[in-house]
Amino acid sequence: ILNDIESSNISKKSFKGDLYKSRELLLLKPTTFMNLSGQSVQAVANFYKIKSEDILVIHDDLDLAFGALRIKIAGGHGGHNGLKSIDSSIGKEYYRLRLGIAKPKFKEMVSSYVLAPFSKEESLILGRFVEHAKNAAIDWSNALSLEKLKSTYSKKDSGYLE
Repeated sequence: ILNDIESSNISKKSFKGDLYKSRELLLLKPTTFMNLSGQSVQAVANFYKIKSEDILVIHDDLDLAFGALRIKIAGGHGGHNGLKSIDSSIGKEYYRLRLGIAKPKFKEMVSSYVLAPFSKEESLILGRFVEHAKNAAIDWSNALSLEKLKSTYSKKDSGYLE
């Protein structure tokens, strides 16, 4: 997304993250541990007086097939520590762009799985997956209705990548 908008990096220690600002958009990448990312989101939301429902959190999701996307507002954290932190910091009424990464075979492998490099097969479609997610985020920022976003971007599988 940063390549597609004219933005400037705003470095502020209290934000606990890398913040990029354009005329109408703020992009935040928390630099905290994932389970503390809500502190970063809350700091920026408070500073700029942003309501939760005007926030889009883009995150990985083990419950979706690799390459699948879902967009929704509110909901549970599904065991995602970053979402737990954000929920406790700003509430649950924010938009989520869920990026499917699939599940490992065994639950005990989750930590190493989410931190591992992408497989060769995943790497082949990663560019198209990221482009699709980027377009969804940009359309969300342009105030496309949730119904339109869902019909355009929420795919049951990653078939659009093939």
